[in-house]
Amino acid sequence: MKLEIDQDSSLPVVAQVTDGVRDWVARHGAGSRLPSIRRLAHDLGVSRNTAIEAYERLVAQGLVRSRPGAGFYVADSAARVLAREDSGAENLEDVTDEMWRLFQTREDSLKLGCGWLPTDWREGDDLAHAIRQVTRQDRAGLFDYSTPLGTPALRSLIEERMRLLDIEADANQILLTGGGSHALDLLVRLTLDPGDTVFVESPGYYNLFGLLRLQRVKVIGVPRLSGGPDVERMEFLLKTHRPKLLFTNSVFQNPTGTTLAPTVAHRVLQLAEKHDFRIVEDDIYADFQRDPTLRLAALDGLKRVIYLGSFSKSLSCSLRVGFIAAEPGLVKQLVDVKMLTSIASSRFAEQVVTTMLENGSYRKLTERLRAKLSGQMASALELVGAAGWEVFAEPTGGMFLWIRHPTVESSGQLVDHARRAGISLSPGDVFLPDGGHSPWTRINVAYTRDPRAVRFLGNPGML
Repeated sequence: MKLEIDQDSSLPVVAQVTDGVRDWVARHGAGSRLPSIRRLAHDLGVSRNTAIEAYERLVAQGLVRSRPGAGFYVADSAARVLAREDSGAENLEDVTDEMWRLFQTREDSLKLGCGWLPTDWREGDDLAHAIRQVTRQDRAGLFDYSTPLGTPALRSLIEERMRLLDIEADANQILLTGGGSHALDLLVRLTLDPGDTVFVESPGYYNLFGLLRLQRVKVIGVPRLSGGPDVERMEFLLKTHRPKLLFTNSVFQNPTGTTLAPTVAHRVLQLAEKHDFRIVEDDIYADFQRDPTLRLAALDGLKRVIYLGSFSKSLSCSLRVGFIAAEPGLVKQLVDVKMLTSIASSRFAEQVVTTMLENGSYRKLTERLRAKLSGQMASALELVGAAGWEVFAEPTGGMFLWIRHPTVESSGQLVDHARRAGISLSPGDVFLPDGGHSPWTRINVAYTRDPRAVRFLGNPGML
């Protein structure tokens, strides 16, 4: 096998060897025998361990098969695997559901409309330190299930964090979940039956709408205003509808970036009491807020309000840790659903978050994130304002702006134009529970200093 290894290349040696053997496999038929590990290492001038790892990677990819005592051979599936990759089976153009486009775009596309922080904002050192500490000190966390409610130490820490928001809850009223979406899923599964009615904010969180449709629930949109749900419209809708739940974002709502006003909060609770429905207060952006504002759960004492939080937005999208705080009877039922559907949440992830909360690194991380987002929000508002965009409301923090331009009738036009500019957006339609057309679109301010975003948002005449 002829292959030149470049020791000065940025591509690791094992990746070079893997690619070289892969090319060899592509030129040979199924069943062809590959050089032995010793021969490959000698011919390429690499270590035996490097040769072993390259072969193991190709085995995992379905290109090579190992025959104990006989060596490595081209797999029967190799041609099919290579053909599938060449066909571009995961091409974005084949994806028809708009809500998935931000997850399917090319890596070099600017995700201006996404709901997470940029990768280069992520600070890995403290997280890596916490992971090492957990692997050294809590070996059980690598292998064992968490307790049904979740790690006791983390629930106690969350109890104290909620107290800073004037929300009183015992640790036994807190159930840990695999992120905010898992928390919503558990609640939808437990509390709603097909044909039930719920109120959601419009515009609101598209993934929630999908969960509710999956449960075959009747979804009624309540307009989101700058201070929260439109209580006058809600009161009108309550004349003909009997919702079981109202879902709302109290702080930095997705997608408008708005925050609940105290007068609206009091009125929403009065309507919930009068018409006998519960409120799910989704507060996953709480850690992006510098000066805490009023929460529904603080006013209600977790009687009608079910409170949700998450660490995934601020810490890592891959480290899925969220929680539900509710009255004890509901928590007990949620534990049963959690154990039936997922047995437990990740003990390892919970221990990592616990470590970062205890050593103060999470607090310092969120302080830095708030400062960065504040600066980005100010510059983004200046950029879109100068270019004539209409802003639904000026958020006091967080990630999102909900904007439209008077020359654009449909946000679908914005999505198409953005795609040609190497930018991914979602049309405003996906944020509406009824799926109607909308000229509005959501942008994430954390991405707005990228030159592509500046050109796109700053030159609306090009639209």
